[in-house]
Amino acid sequence: MSYVDEVLELVKQKNASEPEFLQAVTEVLNSLRPVVEANEELYRKNAILERITEPDRQIMFRVPWVDDKGQVQVNRGFRVQFNNAIGPYKGGLRLHPSVNLGIIKFLGFEQIFKNSLTSLPIGGGKGGSDFDPKGKSDREIMAFCQSFMTELSKYIGADVDVPAGDIGTGAREIGFMFGQYKKIKGTFEGVLTGKGLTYGGSLARTEATGYGLLYLTEELIKCHGESMQGKTVVVSGAGNVAIYATQKAQQMGAKVVTCSDSTGWIYDPEGIDVALLKEVKEVKRARLTEYAAARPSAEYHEGNASERAGNGVWQIKCDIALPCATQNELLLEDAKQLVANGCKCVCEGANMPTTIDATEYLQENGVWFVGGKAANAGGVATSALEMSQNSERLSWSFEEVDAKLKGIMVNIYHNIDDAAKRYGMEGNYVAGANIAGFEKVVNAMLAQGVC
Repeated sequence: MSYVDEVLELVKQKNASEPEFLQAVTEVLNSLRPVVEANEELYRKNAILERITEPDRQIMFRVPWVDDKGQVQVNRGFRVQFNNAIGPYKGGLRLHPSVNLGIIKFLGFEQIFKNSLTSLPIGGGKGGSDFDPKGKSDREIMAFCQSFMTELSKYIGADVDVPAGDIGTGAREIGFMFGQYKKIKGTFEGVLTGKGLTYGGSLARTEATGYGLLYLTEELIKCHGESMQGKTVVVSGAGNVAIYATQKAQQMGAKVVTCSDSTGWIYDPEGIDVALLKEVKEVKRARLTEYAAARPSAEYHEGNASERAGNGVWQIKCDIALPCATQNELLLEDAKQLVANGCKCVCEGANMPTTIDATEYLQENGVWFVGGKAANAGGVATSALEMSQNSERLSWSFEEVDAKLKGIMVNIYHNIDDAAKRYGMEGNYVAGANIAGFEKVVNAMLAQGVC
């Protein structure tokens, strides 16, 4: 049995109840086979694969808080510090009822390679809670965030572990958490990213993941002799990533015609009205039914209990598809529909939104496919730029940050393209991303000995 197969079997035995984590590890290790086979004796002797698939530590804790009725509620908090071979742990905090240890481990594992690809000195980690911020008052959210940070503060720091936002954790939640950390520790330090501009945040951080996705997509299209101008784009999701991916795609001359949320999806043949979408989602925090009500050209399609609410977007004929909602939202039947409709390019704005069989189908049918650890690295890259500004006590202009972000994303595309070519897998950007991210981390691990 090969070293990769041995470790995959071991990981499956030890993490049998964590399907998302197993999915991520299987995808990564399978794509790394050429690299591992070329260095099998060295990697096996140093247990590189065993070490890189086992977190440095997994922290799980109780989060008690009091709701507006005076009732004590209890949630579960998580922080998985996966690998700090190249820098402090870095990764977001997800607040969503679906959060469990397996999902946090999957996200943290992916984060190792994503962060490595940015070329910035940041390791991989992830955290969050099964708390649902939807429908909660500001006071309830503050109560939860303060309780959550009271425990989390024991394990993080500007040079140790720097969390950020993720699903359910926006500027409001980061602000409450930062205030509690400052109160507990008595220090003002860059311990969180995604902060408000008045207390150490970075310009362009809000836009970064969506903009970065489009900078990489544009470079991919350009290197295949095409342009974004006039392309039809379908986007899933209606959160931060989807909104700013839509905005940047339309600035580049493409037309984005869809968006979705947990209850349904919109098809707008005239192109998504970004200002209206922001008003509905960022200001009113409302459902897409309000977008449809205010936009005569928009068609609203409701989801139902037996169907993923947003999956209808993949039925729409397009040149480019950008899944920006959540994990495993684009299934094999969706991939077949995209191919049948002539889609040329799929780039992931969310973390692992495309299932393995769907990914393989897209690749086998000539679709240019770039996975999330490369395509959505713009968010964490700009978070690292925020860390740099905090360390230097400086604040860069939007244009400076945006230019650095574009440079990072263009370099990521070329790095993953080059890595795939070096191992005889030209055009396999999934393998290229895993290889390019892996090589840097492994070299650092080997240099630092067994730790």
